[in-house]
Amino acid sequence: MNLQYYYWWFKSVIPPRICDDIVKYGLSHKEDTGVTGGLGYARDFKKQPLNKKETKDLKKKRDSSIVWMNDRWIYNEVHPYVHEANQKAGWNFKWDWSESCQFTKYKPGQYYGWHCDSWERVYTREGPTKGKIRKLSVTVSLCDEKDYSGGELEFQFRNVDNPKMSRICKEILPKGSVVVFPSFVWHRVKPVKKGIRYSLVLWNLGYPFQ
Repeated sequence: MNLQYYYWWFKSVIPPRICDDIVKYGLSHKEDTGVTGGLGYARDFKKQPLNKKETKDLKKKRDSSIVWMNDRWIYNEVHPYVHEANQKAGWNFKWDWSESCQFTKYKPGQYYGWHCDSWERVYTREGPTKGKIRKLSVTVSLCDEKDYSGGELEFQFRNVDNPKMSRICKEILPKGSVVVFPSFVWHRVKPVKKGIRYSLVLWNLGYPFQ
């Protein structure tokens, strides 16, 4: 799919107080290890934790801590920007459900390698996600750029003539900034060099493209 805009951003639109509340709320919960792909939906980690090989393989791709959130007040802050970006960027994707928000913490040395958020198959689990795919991804910066170094969000545009073309999303470095992008766009979080990077990630689902 050819796009005019690979991402759409809003600078410092989430109030600092709300960002601080999300961070405080996230830090008050027990952290989980961030996993990749469908692994998190394929097993119950309390009953079947990662074995040594799975942990080693995971660290090659991703190293971060997460907390899941599904509180309405958080969605209310983020959803207006998803709708606005979807319209202004000209994507006009039909979506009707949001997964749980992922509060993510990256400490020095932690990162998330190149990946895209969408899968080649629809969700099959019974419930509101059944038969749907991820269409629009969102990242919210919960801390200011002065609080850490490294940890840049970088996009790679793999369906252009130069498959190695990439761009660091400097626009969302300020606290409270939001970026929305199609879930099939490749991206990564580069290793944090100093400090801690806090972010909120949200995926918005709809039935497959027709």
